[in-house]
Amino acid sequence: MLAALSALWLLLAAAFLAALLLQLFLQPPRAGPWRGLFQDLIRYGKTRSGCGQRLLEVPKRWFSHFYILSVIWNGFLLLLLIQALFQARPFPVWLHDLLSALGGASQNKDEGEKSLSALLVLILLWLHSFRRLIECLCISVFSNGALHIVQYCFGLGYYIAIGLTVLCQVPANASKGKDLFMQICWYHILGILIYIWASVHQHRCHVILANLRKNKSGKVVNLGHSVPFGDWFDRVSCPHYFAELLIYISMAITFGFHNLTWWLLVMYVLFNQALAAVLCHEFYVNKFSSYPTHRKAFIPFLF
Repeated sequence: MLAALSALWLLLAAAFLAALLLQLFLQPPRAGPWRGLFQDLIRYGKTRSGCGQRLLEVPKRWFSHFYILSVIWNGFLLLLLIQALFQARPFPVWLHDLLSALGGASQNKDEGEKSLSALLVLILLWLHSFRRLIECLCISVFSNGALHIVQYCFGLGYYIAIGLTVLCQVPANASKGKDLFMQICWYHILGILIYIWASVHQHRCHVILANLRKNKSGKVVNLGHSVPFGDWFDRVSCPHYFAELLIYISMAITFGFHNLTWWLLVMYVLFNQALAAVLCHEFYVNKFSSYPTHRKAFIPFLF
């Protein structure tokens, strides 16, 4: 039987797969309340133009709130994990009980390398959130785009759940102190290398997008949309979404390839980012008549 968090990620993956298929192949008639609600909940930013009720929208620039929360919350969880592994301090009772309820049997397995894997993944997750926060605050130029309040609340909950998902992979009898780094394996190194590679490209893509709205001196001169070029934009419309998927795959590799819960989370990220990429690609194709026809939406050469 799947643990609670595994079931959650499976359910979310299935929901976003269904939404993706509905958007691609089974679009309902353009009129009607159900279509309006569906489009209202899957679109944000530039793809949301003219969609939804203003009273239920928040600015897209509030994306930074997700990363503020993640840096604080997952930084707190990282501190507790470091104390548990290196100072033999048990998790607080409330957290231990919560992890037991969410993680089920995974909390009781004593698998040596899992402690180091969880520590590395939580560090990577925190670094990812910190970088994205810096990009939101210092690099990205947000237009007047919006997202639905449900999407906003969902995003906040997501960054709480993902840190708990990592901690649920820590065995109850975790290795302590100096023995921890004796567990390092080849897949830890491979995962970190892929993480760095994907993060570098994602950062470059965010810089390219931001520069479309700036002049050569770095001053913001417009909030419109233009066709981006350079780096992975030469292959896909949304390379930053593709890089996001690779980042989560790199964490799955760091877990040793065999962590079912994390692969279910990766499936959710895949379908979530694919849906966003399809909508974004559709926006570019409809808005720019000379948009490069060889570009895929999400995954180079495939989709």
